[in-house]
Amino acid sequence: MLITKDRLGAFIFLVFSIAYGFAARDIPLFPGDEFEPFNAQTMPTLLACLGAAVSFLILIRAPEPGEGSFAAPFLGLNWGVVFKLAGLMIAYGFGLYWLGFLIATTAFLMAGFWVLGERRRKIILLASLPIVVAFWLILTRLLSIYLTPGALYLDMVGG
Repeated sequence: MLITKDRLGAFIFLVFSIAYGFAARDIPLFPGDEFEPFNAQTMPTLLACLGAAVSFLILIRAPEPGEGSFAAPFLGLNWGVVFKLAGLMIAYGFGLYWLGFLIATTAFLMAGFWVLGERRRKIILLASLPIVVAFWLILTRLLSIYLTPGALYLDMVGG
């Protein structure tokens, strides 16, 4: 088994994931949180485990020289759409504070459908708005989770 770029990258990511997992154990918890099934350490620990598992699989399955590249299946993908969707997610994160959940999430879904190639406005609207409103109703009415209406709305009504 030769050391290739793929194996070297997988090994580095494996070491990083293990170190991240150990660092996640140092995240402070509120008193009593150590007994909760989900706390501040849960997601970082899960990400560390997933990263270690994937990098280990790449490490043991990385192709031998002349067998083809591990990255070959990813070369024909439309990376422009990926980067546009990533930009939309970042904009959604910033817009959520200012516009509130309903407007920001509806705009995010509508823009995401547009980026993915849907051009029928009626379909975009009917696939976005009812889902966001239903999700908002579930979160706010059924689960009693407070979702801020947004800083712009609060500024307009003086709240």
